Amino acid sequence: MNPRWPIYIPSKGRADSCLTMRHLDSMRVPYLVIVEEEERAAYARTIDPSRLLVLDPSYQERYDPFDDDGLSKSIGSGPARNFAWDHAVAAGWPWHWIVDDNIKGWFRFNHNLKVPCADGTVLRCMEDFVERYRNIAMAGPHYFMFVSRKQENIPPFVLNTRIFSCNLIRNDVPFRWRCRYNEDLDLSLRMLKAGWCTVLFNAFLQYKLPTQMMGGGNTEAFYSREGTLPKSQMIVRAHPDVARLAWKFGRWHHQVDYSSFKRNKLLRRDDVRLEPGVDNYGMVLRRRDDAA
Repeated sequence: MNPRWPIYIPSKGRADSCLTMRHLDSMRVPYLVIVEEEERAAYARTIDPSRLLVLDPSYQERYDPFDDDGLSKSIGSGPARNFAWDHAVAAGWPWHWIVDDNIKGWFRFNHNLKVPCADGTVLRCMEDFVERYRNIAMAGPHYFMFVSRKQENIPPFVLNTRIFSCNLIRNDVPFRWRCRYNEDLDLSLRMLKAGWCTVLFNAFLQYKLPTQMMGGGNTEAFYSREGTLPKSQMIVRAHPDVARLAWKFGRWHHQVDYSSFKRNKLLRRDDVRLEPGVDNYGMVLRRRDDAA
């Protein structure tokens, strides 16, 4: 089973790795990759050219980096994310996925086991869940490393928090990406402040490489040169009512208080009727044959 809505992957400087793309290929899940014109040929050597979309430069020119540096340095993946959003709207899709290019796979978390997924069923599960409700603006799977197998009673999802790296977005909400850094967090907070809900799934996980581990992308554009302080300062400047700076683990971080968003409650659509029992969508647990 594959996701119903299109998957877009902004990518820069990673034509030789294409980590997310390789994993989606192994899962037989279709996707589109957004690249800049000067890198199209390099990506076409690895990826089917029919999957490539070339970023319209006007999205970079019009992008709001939320600082005064303009185009003097990289503005990150935000323009490509806005390009994907508009592309999905123009195609008539009600939702779209925007996925980072450094994800090593997706997992189902069930009975405290993290089981790698062989196809796109877990993405379809998340799509079906959000479509039951009138007021979910964005959803996505949690990070693999933040859900512990040793912890008991982990809920299947968490409401009204940030969605990172693998974002399922409702297309008709009145937002677009902004900010040079932490654009995922900024978008999540603007949606929550407007009264929408977000859903972070623990039942479904993504294995994303840690920040600064993989070359290309924002690693070379920002973090290897600037560290983490500018991106944390930006989110505090954008949302001083809920964010503050914090020094942890030998570097600067941002600390966000989501408690005020507990008032945002899920509103189920009137036409949705849920059947009793558990629907496993045909998923079964099988031993992987690594020799295959």
